[in-house]
Amino acid sequence: MYEKPSAEFQKLAVPPTETSAKLRKYMTLVAVEPGFELNENLVVPCPPVGANLYHRRHLFLILFLATSLSLASARDLALVSNKTNAISAITLPDLVKLCKAQTSRWPDGKPVTFIMRTPSIPEMKLLLEKIYELPESQVAELITTANHGRTNHPAILVADSDEDLVNKVASIPGAIGVVDVYAINSSVAVVRLGGKLPLEPGYLLHGN
Repeated sequence: MYEKPSAEFQKLAVPPTETSAKLRKYMTLVAVEPGFELNENLVVPCPPVGANLYHRRHLFLILFLATSLSLASARDLALVSNKTNAISAITLPDLVKLCKAQTSRWPDGKPVTFIMRTPSIPEMKLLLEKIYELPESQVAELITTANHGRTNHPAILVADSDEDLVNKVASIPGAIGVVDVYAINSSVAVVRLGGKLPLEPGYLLHGN
């Protein structure tokens, strides 16, 4: 039950002429703890409760943002292929060869085009660590070297966005790429890596 505030607290009460506007504003910012009451006649500030609510809300916001960033960085990367490619699964060693432009053609003779995002972005850190096993600068040099003399048909393409990557894979026969699992759509085929699909336990391109 709500107890009558002490005389000292009553001195801090909001004057009745200002109560309505202040009450409405206050109630939009903080919640009223069970057992307490706000009314038009008296608004008694309660610093400990207000402070706790304020800090709890900020703590929740910080935890929410931290969790969101963690989940974003932990997403699996999916290996996607042009639907005309006769491939549904690939081994890790073969993927390494594709990423490093060491395999130039598919068994059916189509030229291979590997498509990825810019090596410098956080989303590619997983690919650089687990597949290339090279720092960003060396991967960039590798891309330049692999594309030398191949203006009309680059060995490795760098896409501007996940959507751009998926569109390129879908439109270029022989193309294969690595992209955020949540960016894939029905225009491309998802390729098993090491016998696993994205989000399955043991998948090799699972974010940590």
